[in-house]
Amino acid sequence: MNTAAKAMIAVAAAAVLAAPILAHPRGGARLPADCRQEIAALCAQNGQRDRAQMRTCLREKAGELSETCRTALRERMQVRGGRDGAARRGGGVLAPINAPAPQTLSYGSDPLQALDLWVPEGAKSAPLVLFVHGGGWKRGSKDNAGSRSLPGHMLEQGYAFASINYRLVPAATVEQQASDVAQAIAHLLARAETLGIDRSRVVITGHSAGAHLAALVGTDERYLRAADLSFADIDGVMPNDGAAYDVPAQMAQAGRFMGRTYEQAFGTDVARQQALSPTLHAAAPNAPDFLLLHVQRDDGVAQANALAAALKRAGTRVEIGSFPGTGLRGHAEINRKLGEPDYPATPVMDAWLKKVLR
Repeated sequence: MNTAAKAMIAVAAAAVLAAPILAHPRGGARLPADCRQEIAALCAQNGQRDRAQMRTCLREKAGELSETCRTALRERMQVRGGRDGAARRGGGVLAPINAPAPQTLSYGSDPLQALDLWVPEGAKSAPLVLFVHGGGWKRGSKDNAGSRSLPGHMLEQGYAFASINYRLVPAATVEQQASDVAQAIAHLLARAETLGIDRSRVVITGHSAGAHLAALVGTDERYLRAADLSFADIDGVMPNDGAAYDVPAQMAQAGRFMGRTYEQAFGTDVARQQALSPTLHAAAPNAPDFLLLHVQRDDGVAQANALAAALKRAGTRVEIGSFPGTGLRGHAEINRKLGEPDYPATPVMDAWLKKVLR
């Protein structure tokens, strides 16, 4: 099965499992028993059917399902897509809440070098917050890998908000991904006056793998310099629940499930792993301010604390936001809910952004 087909199945599986695992969808047929058993055998851990874990598993292993099961998943996605169509912006993607349609801009020649941009109506110099999606460096999209509330929330605060795509592993390297982040910033800042952006007030944020890339660009100035920028062009970095700030340390304790993802992204050369580790680049200079958000995952907490300590030793201003949530469920929740007024990380983010972008 080719890459495009695997991607379609992974999207279908994610859509199917957004509802209770293997449950009967309103308005659609239940998955065949054989397919349900196949998914459970592939992804249910010790008989447990945690939805977040199973969604992640199916994204990883969709290509291992039988053709019959893959077909059933595609058909069920079509049923769900028809039922949910009124809530979707197009292409099967749920639209952001309280935000108009964005401008979509290309910042490079590759189709994945694209971004969506929202700017407050009538703004002439709105501060810019740029979001880098997660997905294990090998999947994800500007369209569906972030909070539906975040674009509208940023507009309400008076900020411009950009969500970027970037080239993905294995077709691209992590080094090229960090370069894409810098190039996306450079593209927007070069057009700041026309777009209504204040090029002197910029924050980078990102979730999971995107948190790693944001932190890397904020600690290793080579990526910005290659785009004719510098740390002087970045006011702050807000990595959200990353766990690969020290790549060799993370890989040493990763289990088989994530170990393959890390090896695909970072390889086996320890020198390269170190070169892609924000914690190991945190000696000065850095972007001037950091806010490290995390939930209660042991590796995420340890990695955030180590990065914060390294930044503090360099004299970089850094704060940590620690929030409830465990495992993959908590990891997904802080991304999905950030920007919702009643989610505890939102006012912490707002206060930090107001201080950094004042």
